[in-house]
Amino acid sequence: MLKRLAKSPFILLMASYAIGAYIRLVYGTTRWTLMGREYFESAVAQNKGVILAFWHGRLLMGAAIRKETDLPVYMLISAHRDGEIIAKGVRGFGIEFIRGSASNPKKASKNKHGASAIAQMIAALEEGSVVGFTPDGPKGPRETVKPGVIKLAQMSGAPIIPAAYSVSRGTRLSTWDRFLLAAPLSKGYYRAGPPITVPASASPEDLENIRLNLERALKDVTQKVDMLAGRSDLEKE
Repeated sequence: MLKRLAKSPFILLMASYAIGAYIRLVYGTTRWTLMGREYFESAVAQNKGVILAFWHGRLLMGAAIRKETDLPVYMLISAHRDGEIIAKGVRGFGIEFIRGSASNPKKASKNKHGASAIAQMIAALEEGSVVGFTPDGPKGPRETVKPGVIKLAQMSGAPIIPAAYSVSRGTRLSTWDRFLLAAPLSKGYYRAGPPITVPASASPEDLENIRLNLERALKDVTQKVDMLAGRSDLEKE
């Protein structure tokens, strides 16, 4: 019965509506502090588009920060049903969605919708847009950067901005990504880190070093916002 309900268009529509309403509730009742905007602006100034990278577990409130830029914003999401629920839930925030996978651009033909997703992301970046990317998604391992985002940056020339948010009130779910379910009436923090660029001529060894550098940068900005938010659940990791 639960499986049948999960496939119901009406149930999916209600779930999408609930997601959008909840994000607005949390954002509207939280006092937010935005840090590192200068890094984002310096990346925009390169006129190559911007790849905004953040962990899958910090996906919830990503849509709410869309209003901080006038640039078009795209987000790579799964082509599966859960991706469609998310897309409909944040439709009103002004985000366009690219459906597919970019986990391994070298083998795009083996990824469902992979080649199309990569082509769409590169086209969006060439137009100067922002492309949101969860480099450990959609199934993990948690907080491990997979090569897709690095190859995208190399192919497009766009800088990567590591980013994270945290809140003083909320629950980390027991999902693979330890998803942070933010609660209303919080103190919230968004933070961006320095841009990371990937030279077109980078060797495989260079690409691996850059991948590790991005992974460290994402963990660093995430840890900093968690500390500001006073999240004690870090000790349970």
